[in-house]
Amino acid sequence: MATPSRTTGSFRPTHTPAPTRDGVLSLLLRLGDATAADLAASLGVSVQVTRRHLRGLEEEGLVEASPSAEGPGRPSNHWRLTDAGHGRFHDGSETFALGLLHSMASSLPREAMEVLLKSQADEKAADYRTRIGPGPLQERLERLVELRRAEGYVAELRPDPEAEAWLIHEYHCSVMRIAEEFPVVCDQELQLIRRTFPDCQVERIHWRLEQGHSCGFRLAPLPL
Repeated sequence: MATPSRTTGSFRPTHTPAPTRDGVLSLLLRLGDATAADLAASLGVSVQVTRRHLRGLEEEGLVEASPSAEGPGRPSNHWRLTDAGHGRFHDGSETFALGLLHSMASSLPREAMEVLLKSQADEKAADYRTRIGPGPLQERLERLVELRRAEGYVAELRPDPEAEAWLIHEYHCSVMRIAEEFPVVCDQELQLIRRTFPDCQVERIHWRLEQGHSCGFRLAPLPL
């Protein structure tokens, strides 16, 4: 889809601006792309403050920049949302998925639902393995965490201080509302991690639906 045209100069929001960080995301959604100077003028803050927010959002994978020559001098970075950045705005897909699952649950036996979810987990694990590629376990785990973050999870990887293993913690789950109504989705998430790392013993160590504020998995390499 073509990027909507816009006039030269800053974009002036017609409502009270959100905090700078959210304001940056909202403006990039509306403009398609913009320089730090454009964003700063629209938000009424300094370019330095805007750049600091942009770098933080870039580290989280929500925005990305590409240089663009606009006359003599150094090229200017034009910033835009990544897929993960667009994912921060509600698109109705979660509501659709819940409605679809409710329809399936009312018309299919439980066993058929589980078969369908297992098939989806198998396909997702195959995709993860392809995108993660070969390499040492730590590198593959780091790539998985990056993929999960791009999908909307707030995930982190750390070594297990009590064993030769790794811990993945997910403090925000992109399918949390769905999991609350269909806990079987969480069972498939565990199977997904196991199928993605068949060379590891994978166990769930935290489950947000039971207690605590995160979901967690321990991955221990299997003996060669």
